[in-house]
Amino acid sequence: MGSWGTLGPALLSLAGVALGAGGSLFGQYLVSRASTRQLEVQESAAHRAELKNAVLKFLSIASQVEKATLTRPASGSTADDAVLDRLVDDLWLAQAEIDLAARSEPLRGSAYRYAFSLVQTVRGEIADPSALRGPQAQFMDAAYDDMRPGQRRADGAR
Repeated sequence: MGSWGTLGPALLSLAGVALGAGGSLFGQYLVSRASTRQLEVQESAAHRAELKNAVLKFLSIASQVEKATLTRPASGSTADDAVLDRLVDDLWLAQAEIDLAARSEPLRGSAYRYAFSLVQTVRGEIADPSALRGPQAQFMDAAYDDMRPGQRRADGAR
């Protein structure tokens, strides 16, 4: 019994140190996991903001291209052609921004197809502006899916 009297407190102290170290390591693990999750959320929000800006810029230029194409006179002056050429260049640059910012291939592909359809409209290869609605809708759906992966859009949004 004498040995337990001296050995017992030492063993209990050692168990306390081990339990404290284990608790500390577990706490560090939880903090690390929470920090990782917080970083993922921040990166996702930053990606959405960057992509949103690229999509809005692309849509703004696409709208300008469509309006300029639909309102240009049949004769087509060189000034109108110069404006359209500048807009088409801006459209391709905006499409390239989406290429760089997008996480998914469907968004890259749909942005390209929409831009290509707009360019075909500028060239007069597509006469019906309603032919642009399909590529535009595919682009919008792909943009939403890229910004919010795994989330379904409300039926009213489509």
